[in-house]
Formats: sequence, C-alpha cells, structure tokens
Amino acid sequence: MKTALSSGRWRGLKMTSTDRQKFTIVAFDQRGTYRKMLPADTPYEMAVAIKSEVVTALSRQASAILLDAQYGLQAALSMDGACGLLMAYENTGYAGESTARRISFDPDWTIEKIKRFGAAAAKMLVYYQPEAGALADELDEVIRSVVETCHRFDLPLFLEPLSYSLDAQIVKESAEFARRRPEIVIETARRLSRLGVDVLKMEFPLDAAYNRDLAAWRTSCRAISDASSVPWVLLSAGVDFETFEIQTRIACEAGASGFLAGRAIWKEAVTMSAADRESFLATTAAERLRRLSDIATTSARPWTDFY
Repeated sequence: MKTALSSGRWRGLKMTSTDRQKFTIVAFDQRGTYRKMLPADTPYEMAVAIKSEVVTALSRQASAILLDAQYGLQAALSMDGACGLLMAYENTGYAGESTARRISFDPDWTIEKIKRFGAAAAKMLVYYQPEAGALADELDEVIRSVVETCHRFDLPLFLEPLSYSLDAQIVKESAEFARRRPEIVIETARRLSRLGVDVLKMEFPLDAAYNRDLAAWRTSCRAISDASSVPWVLLSAGVDFETFEIQTRIACEAGASGFLAGRAIWKEAVTMSAADRESFLATTAAERLRRLSDIATTSARPWTDFY
C-alpha cells in the first residue's frame, strides 16, 4: 500500500531523483574522513575549493548532491542548478563509547536552516545496532523527533544507519562481524523504515572482503527490500568502484531505488593537482557516474512505487 506524501516532500524527492523517479546521487558530505584523505597541512580554504571542484563537475550528471555545512556550503552554491541538493544534519562521527554510539548535532545548524538554504531534503547518519536494547530505543526516539521536524518544514529525510559491533573485541572489519552483518543490516532496515523516514540509505548487507557469492549478495539485498517499508538506496562505504558497480547492479535488481555514492566515484580526485583533478573528473569520475546511473535507470525501483 502506498503512503501519501505532502506536496513539499513529494517535490523534494522529485528534485533529488531522475525523471524516472530513481536516485543517482553523489555523496560528498564527508568531513572527518575527508580531512584524513587530504595532506595534514591542507588549509581549510583549499579543502573547500577541492570539494567545490568535485561537486561542480559531477553535479552535471547526478540527480542530486549530498553536502555538509562544514566544507560544502560553497560547493552547494557552485553546483549545477538542475541538480537537487541534500544537506547532512548530524555532526560528523559519533558521541559516546565505540560500543554504544550516540548521535550529536550542532545547535547552530538546524533543519530550518537546511530548508532556508534551499535543500530539497535532509540526511541524517546514525550508528545503529538493533540489538543495543535501551540505546536502540533511545535512538529511535531521536529519529522520530528529527522526522517530525523535517516534515514540519516539508523536507523529506534520508536516513543512513551504519552498523557497528557491540563487542570491543570484535571489530566491524572482522570475519566474525561479517557473519552477523546481514541480519543486523536487514533488521535495521525493518525497524527504522517504520519510524517515518522517507528514504533509507543502506550499506551493502554482506562484506565483500569475506563473501563474494553473488547469489548470496542478491538474496540479502532482496531481504532488505522485503524488510523496508520505504525506498532504499545503496551507499558505497569506501569500496573500490569495480566492487560497488556490481553491488549497485545487484541491489537495484533486488529492489533498491538507486544509489547515494561518494568515494567509489571521486576519491582519487582530492589528492590530485588541480589540472589532474579536472581531467579525472571529466573522464574517469564522469564515466563511473554514468555507468552507475545506467544501472539505476535500467534496474532500480522507482520511489513512486511507495508514495
């Protein structure tokens, strides 16, 4: 059964998707990760300029760009006018312990400001473990509150839950966590899609470092689609482009409504000279985005199937 949307949220999803109602979005809201990619002595102004160059080039092809307030405001002003804009709401990283991760916000960066800045949608990242008991319940309430605020300002909310380990002795990159990852990701989609969010931005449910069984990849992506009551898009999580291209194809064929990808498309560009960066963005990055967009155009599920 479809859910009715307000006119503003409908317009927001239209502005961030293609004319076939599929999401081909480039993410460059990285802040802490972005700073680590750059040489340690890179001035703030240079970090802003590099982000602007990347966004200006790729916004000509993307249905939307996801940006941040710390380094991305100038990029938002320089991007292609036909490209939709999403703005990140949360602080970078997490608050609390590594095994009990909470979300924090900048009191000077509000949903109202995101709306006034001209964004078509807001995005919020939350580190989430459905097995965390009271902490998961607490985060559910935070998400419901942000949903209510976004909808009061007629903004759709893209929610990005990232899994993590509740055991300090088991890191996310381990084989042990990889075995549990599908059930955690799928249950997260089931639980959070029922809190009023408009789109889920989901990590791939299997760790490619430990599982290259494409049939298993397809089964797990289909399980996300079955669990989620809202459209979902695939994030790239820093994997190489070749892997992400396969993941995108499988996810879209299994019910995803497109992708919201960052480093898999543009990561090499940030450490290049200005001339090399311009060439890379016009050729390699543009070709990567085109290939991913072709997959979404052919195989992704339109978000209008839900609304």
